[in-house]
Amino acid sequence: MSDDISDSTADVVGVLTEQIESHFGMEIDQLKAAVAVAPTANPDATDVVKWHRLLVDSQTVLDRAEDELLAALEKQPSEVDDPTMGLAHRVNAAVGTRDGRALVVRWLLDPDTPGKKDLAAERLARLSPGARKGPAVHTSAANRPAVAPAPPSVPRTGRAAL
Repeated sequence: MSDDISDSTADVVGVLTEQIESHFGMEIDQLKAAVAVAPTANPDATDVVKWHRLLVDSQTVLDRAEDELLAALEKQPSEVDDPTMGLAHRVNAAVGTRDGRALVVRWLLDPDTPGKKDLAAERLARLSPGARKGPAVHTSAANRPAVAPAPPSVPRTGRAAL
């Protein structure tokens, strides 16, 4: 049973790695090398390589946590103790982290994802020669009147009036 679990979780990284390779038309190691040489040449490739690394790291953490949990469960009698339950929670958190990073990689690879086209348009607008260089709102200090305001015509009450 544990082999089935390990195989299926490793497939998340494997499937996404294949999708990355297909999307960019090169092996992942070649893509990493290209990004290392020219990280600003293709911002999409740089983002995918970064998140793929984070995904692989989180998969490694998950594998280690699963191994520790399985070892603890093998030593348990019939009931699970608190330290073992803590390991189970750690596995659960590691799955969440890995799955979240997998979603980011999938989002980065899908050009039709909602919000992605807007992001590309925003990047293009920022990089275009006619892009605004200064703030959109006027930021100079407001003009102050040279004359002090007239005192109020209504008498003040309270301690200050005494």
